[in-house]
Amino acid sequence: MLEVARKEALKLLSSKTVVPLVNSITDLSLRFADIKCSYKCVEGIRIDFDLPIQKQALEFFTELAFKLKPWRKGPFYLGDLFIDSEWKSFIKWNLIAPYVNIEGKDVADVGCNNGYYMFEMAKLKPSTLTGFDPSGLYKCQFDFINFFLRQNIHYELLGIEHLKIYDRKFDVIFCLGVLYHRSDPIVALKYLYSALKKDGELIADTLIIDSDLDIALCPKTSYAKMPNVYFIPSIKTLQGWCFRAGFAEIEILAIKDTTPLEQRKTQWIDGMSLESFLDPEDHSKTIEGYPAPKRAYFRVKRTKNG
Repeated sequence: MLEVARKEALKLLSSKTVVPLVNSITDLSLRFADIKCSYKCVEGIRIDFDLPIQKQALEFFTELAFKLKPWRKGPFYLGDLFIDSEWKSFIKWNLIAPYVNIEGKDVADVGCNNGYYMFEMAKLKPSTLTGFDPSGLYKCQFDFINFFLRQNIHYELLGIEHLKIYDRKFDVIFCLGVLYHRSDPIVALKYLYSALKKDGELIADTLIIDSDLDIALCPKTSYAKMPNVYFIPSIKTLQGWCFRAGFAEIEILAIKDTTPLEQRKTQWIDGMSLESFLDPEDHSKTIEGYPAPKRAYFRVKRTKNG
């Protein structure tokens, strides 16, 4: 079943919109095979070239990066090229990083997008690092950046639903910004649970609503102009979901409003961003009148300590 799913997933790289991007990245790898770089994570991924790059090379990198829009996660710095992504992803990473212990462990990032968080994780020396995301575009963005970084990261064009048939288990799974996009979040949590080793843990975040009740917001048609947001839980409901999925412990790491400091429109995305999703008269509400985005960051463990 897994090989069938992988074969189906590879078709994503054969679409009319993605094939030119795949070809351009192949061209990149052939033309600049000898290029050498290092990188550091300082408010983004900063790539340093061992030797000054020629103007022609920078123009090629810039043109290809623009072809790969929209860039949601980032930012990335390739020498003088600044890919100013919609999200300043280092803000989320810096929030959860104090709770991350992955050295020597098998790690997965489910809904990994272009791999930004995995490039941060790679610095922490996991044993293995696997990303899951069924997007041909994001896979191409990952391949573009990883051409320079050359990290040993395995990228699967698979979704969260494929975890139940995946042929490996993980010590730590990250699932950031995914649950509210699932029409059945408990089932999604069960998939994540099934992919963990016996003593494994999940680090995740989700949109939440402020309430002391066991309730969830179910947007009628959209939330912050996102039609694929289905359930936004209270903290009590989130805890209940995790226990129903089989997890033994849940720890809330942080609760934080989403602001234009973290998410905003740039030249590297197409369309709108947070400022267009909020009520122009009252930024405490979305354009639909719901509470503005707030996220809970949490860690759940498959088994209890001790």
